[in-house]
Amino acid sequence: MSQPQGTPSGHAPGTPPGAMALRLLLTAERLFAEHGIDGVSLRQIAAQAGSANNSAVHYHFGSKSQLIEAIFAHRLPQLVQRRALLLARIDRDDLRARFEAQLLPVLELAESPDNFYVSFVEQLQRSEESGALAQPTEIQRSQRDFFDDMRRLLAHLEEPVRTMRIREVQELSVHAAARRERAIAAGEHVSPFGLFVSTLIDGFTGHLAAPVSPETRRFLLGIDQDQAPPAVPPSVL
Repeated sequence: MSQPQGTPSGHAPGTPPGAMALRLLLTAERLFAEHGIDGVSLRQIAAQAGSANNSAVHYHFGSKSQLIEAIFAHRLPQLVQRRALLLARIDRDDLRARFEAQLLPVLELAESPDNFYVSFVEQLQRSEESGALAQPTEIQRSQRDFFDDMRRLLAHLEEPVRTMRIREVQELSVHAAARRERAIAAGEHVSPFGLFVSTLIDGFTGHLAAPVSPETRRFLLGIDQDQAPPAVPPSVL
């Protein structure tokens, strides 16, 4: 018995989407990346994907939040698997290597042709949808492991400087990868991938490990610990 139009298709999380659902998903990723999460309607996504049914997104995914979750379900397995493989071969006591294992899979995704995922994530972080979105378990675990390793490797830094720096490099990493992703999509000239990755990781590692200056230490004396950032930095990558 065929399913009535206008109702969600019941696409199970973790299962590959069908051809139309995949086209809708990839179109949504691109439009969200280009115009922001709040700047794109489900009808626009359906039209851009070539569907004659204005309710196609609702039919296949349900709501905008469920569509966003489907984008994660499509992209994250590759990211998580690649990160796990890198972690399996590095020295986790090496700050630079540990940071590279976390960041490199994101940079590789941004390098892929016709990919808009990192720019989509950048836009999502600016959206009201971000706060209400339940993070996938595998990403929560990845972020927790990364944060625990960073705290251990940066034991010479006192709080809240340590957590602030970890949050900063996570946010800046997304912006740097998204800028390169957009440049590649636009056909612009970009620096060689190896040089881009190595220079970026050098800079972020240096930022993480830099000693606290007397000037910063002076400000720390007046910091109320209740104003410190959350113990686990929020991230969807």
